[in-house]
Amino acid sequence: MEAVQRLIQRLLDRAATIGADPHDDDERRLRKALLVLLSVLILPISLVWGTLFLALGAPAGAIAYLYFIVSAMALVIYSRTRDIEWLLRVELFAILLAPTISQAFVGGFLASGGVGLWGVLGALGALVFYGPPAGIRWFGAFVGVFLVFGLAGEIFGGLSTLPRWFQSTMVALNVTVGGSVVFFLLALFATQRAEALAALRLEQNKAEDLLLNILPRSIADKLKADTATIADQIEAASILFADVVDFTPLSERLQPAEVVGMLDRLFTYFDLLAERHGLEKIKTIGDCYMVAAGVPTPRLDHARAMALMALDMREAMRSKDGVGQLGLELRIGINSGPVVAGVIGRKRFLYDLWGDAVNMASRMESQGTRGQIQVTRETYELLKDEFELEPRGMVAIKGKGDVETWYLVGHRGSDSTEEAQSPAIAGLPAATQP
Repeated sequence: MEAVQRLIQRLLDRAATIGADPHDDDERRLRKALLVLLSVLILPISLVWGTLFLALGAPAGAIAYLYFIVSAMALVIYSRTRDIEWLLRVELFAILLAPTISQAFVGGFLASGGVGLWGVLGALGALVFYGPPAGIRWFGAFVGVFLVFGLAGEIFGGLSTLPRWFQSTMVALNVTVGGSVVFFLLALFATQRAEALAALRLEQNKAEDLLLNILPRSIADKLKADTATIADQIEAASILFADVVDFTPLSERLQPAEVVGMLDRLFTYFDLLAERHGLEKIKTIGDCYMVAAGVPTPRLDHARAMALMALDMREAMRSKDGVGQLGLELRIGINSGPVVAGVIGRKRFLYDLWGDAVNMASRMESQGTRGQIQVTRETYELLKDEFELEPRGMVAIKGKGDVETWYLVGHRGSDSTEEAQSPAIAGLPAATQP
């Protein structure tokens, strides 16, 4: 099958040079190549058929010669004008009328050796190049002229002068050679269709990957199935905000490419950590990174997973390799509670979270301490049995007053977070195991 596809592609490439226009798009270039290839393919067949009929005294051979002349001249004119629509009309009418009219001069359907069957190529050509509606009309025209001229030959043509053996031979040749041309046409169509579908699947996969880089899979599936507003109430989730300390003055001393490269390296590593812990990255806001656990799919261990993520982030910044070489420090805040999750906008849409729990997580980061992970009482209650937490005391939070907070120190049962490391991610510092 691959050999046939390569042969078809070579023939198409050669045919595409006739009437080629550098301004043609891929679809028009393909239509031109297909039409020229089919027209050239039928030319020698018409010449041989005409010679055979004339050699045996059948005037119908002159019609085959006339088809050859018209088709060849049309190709020459087309090579100069590059008018594919004009060539298509000429070729369709010629292949529809020449073989069917021939029947009237040699005694009808069988006496002509079934030569009128070649007219069906006009209908198939219209189907391929113009589409189903035109193909149906042209097929109706083929049936009409085939029957009219075939019956005319049966009624008025008298006894055929062609030998019986020649009639039988021509029936066999017209069925096999004509069938081969039809098969070749359908093979071309099937090959191009398969290539188009493969290209479409490739583009769909690219679009799918791009969509999944923006939205969680479950949300993307909802969005594709229904364009209605997507909003979910999540009863229990944990939200983390991490901000690079003193990044604004640092960025003013760096070139733009250095700033973007630094953040890209850092946040790419955080993305890998989030994926490892089964968390959902929500967005980045400047040099701030936001990630959530328990959305869009609820999970009972959302606070635990988020704590492990936070410890990994802090440890990565303290390491002597990987992102630790950037020389940056983080201020991390975590809160747990109910949130509303949904997609906003129709252009450059975003999956985001809202609610008091989100606002408090942001305050934990902004009112936190460099190099520390600050958590609220809600998160503390979910972590205290498994993690080491130090009370910070009361912190003044805008809109909330004094709020009691804790620092997340480490994972209980480990002397340090380094003892709980898993193999490194893409050559960067490793991640804490649950």
